[in-house]
Amino acid sequence: MPKNTHKIAIAGAATLGAAALAFSVVPADAQTTTTDAVSTARVAYSSKPVQDVKADVTDQLAAKSVKVEAIAAKKKAAAAEAAKKKAAAKAAAAKKKAAAAAAAKRKAAAAHKAKEAASRSAKRAVIKKASVKRYANNLDGWIKHSLDIMKAKGIPGSYEGLHRNIIRESSGNPNAINNWDINAINGIPSKGLLQVIPPTFKAYHVPGTSWNIYDPVANITAAANYAADKYGSMDNVDSAY
Repeated sequence: MPKNTHKIAIAGAATLGAAALAFSVVPADAQTTTTDAVSTARVAYSSKPVQDVKADVTDQLAAKSVKVEAIAAKKKAAAAEAAKKKAAAKAAAAKKKAAAAAAAKRKAAAAHKAKEAASRSAKRAVIKKASVKRYANNLDGWIKHSLDIMKAKGIPGSYEGLHRNIIRESSGNPNAINNWDINAINGIPSKGLLQVIPPTFKAYHVPGTSWNIYDPVANITAAANYAADKYGSMDNVDSAY
């Protein structure tokens, strides 16, 4: 038998064996039906459902990725805002500190300036005190001292007018007293350099001078004040007044 015929015979035998096996497994009481031969057609599988599942998974992953990115962006924005607030607070604190330092500096400068002003004032007071005018304790000094007081009080009179009348009235003796004229007879004798009676001295006494009628400066100044009121100035007096 040729080889090809042998292969066909074997294939046929195999087919018959399979058919016989198929018939042998049918129950005895079952009805026998004629069926078509086992289909040899290939089963077709669609790729569309697989593609849809893949798309769903991809969409879910993409959505989760977007959500994660959004959360990360939100955290980043919050961190940036916190950093901004911290920087603003730090700047405000630095500004406040600088303002406080500037205020303290101004206060210290003002205190220093006030201290210097007080020191200058004290120095001026000391200088003024040290430069108090001194007058000789004699007729020349008494007249000059009285003239300075008269000038400050607005009382007219000159050195010559005062000196001339003093020499005529008392010869320059501050303790001179007249015990013989009408005033003496009336119990109010004239006293001092310019022979002033007590009531006149009291009425024309110049503030800042002594209340002692025998005090040279007080006596001269009160007499000059009286002469200014009665005669315009001691310079206008040439005799008893």
